[in-house]
Amino acid sequence: MNAKVSATIAVIITGAVLLYGVADFPDFGDPTSPANAGVEGGAPSASLHFINESYKETKVPNLVTSVLADYRGYDTMFETVVIFAAGLAIFVILRNLRSDDPLPEPLPATEDRFIDGDHQRIIVGTTCRIAIPLVQIFALYVVAHGHHSPGGGFQGGVMLGASFILVALGGNLRDALARLGEDTFMRLASLGILIYAAFGLVPQFLGRNFLDYGVLEKIFLTDGPEMARSHSMLGVEVGVALTVMSIMFAIFANLSSRGEMRGGL
Repeated sequence: MNAKVSATIAVIITGAVLLYGVADFPDFGDPTSPANAGVEGGAPSASLHFINESYKETKVPNLVTSVLADYRGYDTMFETVVIFAAGLAIFVILRNLRSDDPLPEPLPATEDRFIDGDHQRIIVGTTCRIAIPLVQIFALYVVAHGHHSPGGGFQGGVMLGASFILVALGGNLRDALARLGEDTFMRLASLGILIYAAFGLVPQFLGRNFLDYGVLEKIFLTDGPEMARSHSMLGVEVGVALTVMSIMFAIFANLSSRGEMRGGL
């Protein structure tokens, strides 16, 4: 049995199991479902608690961020780990690590490949040079303000990764790697996860549960655990942004160059 047939069978079986499980779900929008109405004689509705109590408990007006980065912080942390694992998988599969394949050297300070080539390349390169700093500034705003307005680490990280991809599109992959090299983006991807995990481990050292941000008021010197949770959510968003940015660019660099880390699109 070849690989395609095995993969097809696996997909069909998995899809059938998932479809079978859907039958046990409540109807979409059902007001009596446990998520909306709680459990009869038991816990109240999680949705109503988040809506009514989120700002009181976290001082974060963005309900989405408070749920993702606090109430279900475990899930979001491991989503970030999944992104990191995806980047590692692509690296393991595609990266060509031949001993005679040296890493790209940084460009000389006087050399600018954004404007090398024909007129179309000059237009694209110049447009990218104008757009890149604007994209990066807005991305930093999205990360820093994500717990107060729409945004956050995933969105800001994608935009930061896209800005480095624009460098490659406006010049070549060597230009982008000179600014965010292979060693650097792998370290940043790991650092992002470590930052997130640190916000979980420190509360444990202080005698509380993993990711129980409220106890960090002793470190942040806030006037209550609510503001400590708010500041901690900003910290974990920064960690998420570093990982997403680095892995997004790593995936592009490997896929566009077939693991050679040179040339590209």
